[in-house]
Parts: sequence; C-alpha cells; structure tokens
Amino acid sequence: MTSSREIEHTAAAWIARRDAGDWSDRDQRELEAWLTASVAHQVAYLRLDAAWRRSDRLKALGAGVPAGVVPPRGRWATAPLGSVAEPAPRASRKTSPPPTQATAWRRALPRLLAVAASLALLAWLALGWQRVPVQRMAWHTAIGELRVAALPDGSSATLSSDSRIVVAMSRSERRIELEQGEAFFNVARDPARPFTVEAGGRRVTAVGTRFDVRRDASAVRVVVTHGLVRLQADGPDAGRRPTTLLPAGSVALANDAGVEVSTVPLPQAEAYLSWRDGFLSFHDTPLAAAAAEFNRYSTRKLVVADPGVGAMRVGGNFRWSNVDGFVRLLTQAFPVTAERKGQDIVLRHR
Repeated sequence: MTSSREIEHTAAAWIARRDAGDWSDRDQRELEAWLTASVAHQVAYLRLDAAWRRSDRLKALGAGVPAGVVPPRGRWATAPLGSVAEPAPRASRKTSPPPTQATAWRRALPRLLAVAASLALLAWLALGWQRVPVQRMAWHTAIGELRVAALPDGSSATLSSDSRIVVAMSRSERRIELEQGEAFFNVARDPARPFTVEAGGRRVTAVGTRFDVRRDASAVRVVVTHGLVRLQADGPDAGRRPTTLLPAGSVALANDAGVEVSTVPLPQAEAYLSWRDGFLSFHDTPLAAAAAEFNRYSTRKLVVADPGVGAMRVGGNFRWSNVDGFVRLLTQAFPVTAERKGQDIVLRHR
C-alpha cells in the first residue's frame, strides 16, 4: 500500500509538471486517473496545490537567481514575475540582452521542483502527521486457539483459530489488516476516525458497529450483526469499482467475480459467528465443507477420500474441539467409515 509520504511526493510532482508550461490533454487525463484512484490522492493534491498557489512570492523571489546570490532588499517586489534578477554587472564585463521569459522559466524549473518537494515535505510534516500511525501492534492465534484483543481506541477484536491481525492507530484513522483467518470486531464509535479492515484486496469501513471478516484463499466474507459497514475494493483502481453498503443482517462474499450479498434474519447472521462460543453451525452443509471447517480448528484433519461422502449433507451444532464426537455421529447416522491414519481421520463410503 502506498504510504502518505509517497502520495504527497507524487502530488507535488504532478503540480510541478502541470506548471512547467508543456501540459497536454494526455497529461490531464493521466492526472485525472491518478486523482480518481484514491481519495487520499485528491486530498494530497488539493492541499499541495493550495500551498503552491500561496507560494507565488517564493517563486518570484527565487526564479533566475544564481546559487549563492541573495537578491537586494526590495528587488523581488519590483521585478516582474518571470523576469531574471541578475547581479549588478561589472564595469569590465560586456552585458548581454536579458533572457526571454521562456528561458528564465527553464532556468528556474529545477528550483521550482525543489520548492515543490519542500512544500510537499512541509505539508506532510504540518498536516500529514495526522495519518502517521502512532500505535502499531499485532495479535495472532494458534490452531485451536481463540483470543480477544483489546484495542487502544476501546474497540475489541476476537480472533478465530489460526488468525493474525496487524493494527495501526493514528489521530485520523484506525486501520487493521487481517493477514489470515477470521476476526470479529466490536467497534467503538468515533466518527472522526473511521475503522477500516483490509483483507484480500478488500476494505471494510465502519464507524461504530459489530461485524466479522473472514479471509480465505480466494474470497473474503463479511457478516454484519450491528450498524452499517462499507465494503469496497482496495488498491489503485478502487475508485472505479462499486462500493457496497452492508446493514445488519448482511452476509457478503467478495471474490474475483464480484460481490454477492445475502440479507438474513439477525439470528441466522449470528449463527455464522457461533465459533466464538466454541461451536460450528451447519445447515444442509456438504460434508466436505463441514470437514474443512473442523480442520480450521484442529491439528487432527478430516480427510474426505470419497466424493460421494463429501456430497452428503449434514446439519446441527457441533463443538469444534470435539472432532471425535463429530466422526462418531457420522458413522452412526451415515454409511461412512472412519479410519485413523496418524493424526488424520480418513472418511470413506461404507
């Protein structure tokens, strides 16, 4: 992800390029594409552009002045913008006609670019500090472990088995990266600092709400149990992709094909999160999918060796810590055999 400092420097480069005098329609299109890609790009550009416009006095003072030469008092005030302030000629030196405005601009351009970079740095120091992470921390869980992380803003994150989050808190935002697994977030309300969870190329943003984010190999699932969250793509083209608003009772599945949203009764949405109480809840679920859920919480893996067995449908609430009990019910209620191979349990059709 591009840092705030990199965005500020890119915005400064665009402003310097725009004012260099050789601006084309293609340049304008490229600038607009860069601005559209992110709200952060727009904010940085507008802020630096305003600072750049207020710096006309600096440009007039510096344009055309050779390195090491300080203009006489009041000289900058009387010289027209774009003219070159030359040092007083020596008696023995033959003076030449003053350079044209275009020549002066070309000579001044390197200094103006330096001014732009300086302005970017000053703007970052004066204003960008609000986005600099002032607290950064991480939590993770082992397989079969749950953990509640108390965040500095009063929010909490409940990590599921084999999960990891990285948290960055600043004065203007609360950003969490779900690197793997699943986490349920109970967000403390703070309208001045949006709470954003990034996972698998998606960004989930809320102010004060409760929601769950799960990251799998090819998809991100979001379950909202209270309030309203915004689901959107992350990355350079995020501004051109649709944003999805998810109220309480929403279950969203986002993958490369897009976003699929289901609205369910709140108790059904809560059932997706029964893992927090030590249970897995299945409703007409293929046995292969149920086995995969158990495997997330145990080092003892269920191996479905028969496609026919994997297609069988199961339902009910089961403790994810009791793999043996689940297997025993399978062999009693279905034509399934269970064979122990080391730590694994192989399921086949009987």
